[in-house]
Amino acid sequence: MLELPVPTALVCHDAGATNIILGWLKAADSTATVQAFMKGPAAQLWSAAFPGYPICGSLEEALNGAQTLISGTGWASELEHSARQLAFSRGIQSVAVLDHWVNYAQRFERKGQVQWPDEVWVADDYALALAQSDLPGLPVRQFDNLYLKAQVANIEKAPGNGTLLVVLEPVRNTWGGDREGEFQALDYLFDHLDYLWPAGVTRVLLRQHPSEPPGKYQSWLARHRVAQMDNSKDVATAISQADVVVGVESFALTIALAAGRPVYSSLPPWAPDFRLPQKGIQQIRLMTQL
Repeated sequence: MLELPVPTALVCHDAGATNIILGWLKAADSTATVQAFMKGPAAQLWSAAFPGYPICGSLEEALNGAQTLISGTGWASELEHSARQLAFSRGIQSVAVLDHWVNYAQRFERKGQVQWPDEVWVADDYALALAQSDLPGLPVRQFDNLYLKAQVANIEKAPGNGTLLVVLEPVRNTWGGDREGEFQALDYLFDHLDYLWPAGVTRVLLRQHPSEPPGKYQSWLARHRVAQMDNSKDVATAISQADVVVGVESFALTIALAAGRPVYSSLPPWAPDFRLPQKGIQQIRLMTQL
């Protein structure tokens, strides 16, 4: 894969880096030299991308005989961190793929233990600049984000019927309140819908993050009848249904932006600064101050 020594162990858990890596794998057509071990959302993404191509039964099996490790850098598991530790102990070249644009250094620490890869890969100019600044001394390589390009290519023309898509994510912060930030952002969004589609929002679709448990938003939906869950097969299909896309800081916002949709962040005024670097994503909280 990408001229690395093979066999290549591939270990992923969270969806972000997995989507990027799978885009590269499809283009390189190099699964024959990959020993993959996937858990969580990554396992489902692998099965959808390469049906019939099995994954290894354990982390140890994936790294047995491997010359290179490629791992994601997600938050929802210690799997990828453990893979980097095992690769280091075996003298295996280690590559970590950074998705999104936040908390780069912290991704390599678990329970006070830091395990750096030999190099990191990124998929856009913003991530390259951040990685070079936040991870001094680590080689950084940039490749095209083929996943993003494929999603944008499959997004259809906006329907023009007043449909709003909310791309959800676990915020993992209450911002000093008594509820998870994602629910605070949802409520703040619903208090300001008229700012997003003056002609009147007719339908709201909620697209759940792959790491969130089923049924997480059922109680909220029961109190907001205009909203319903979106179960589209992928984010491109979900965005195709919508005229406007809203989220907190989801990667899906950047896909919608690249597809030409109006895109907004629903971070409320009491939340921290908005961290996505892409120009063109508007903040509802700034609009309400005008």
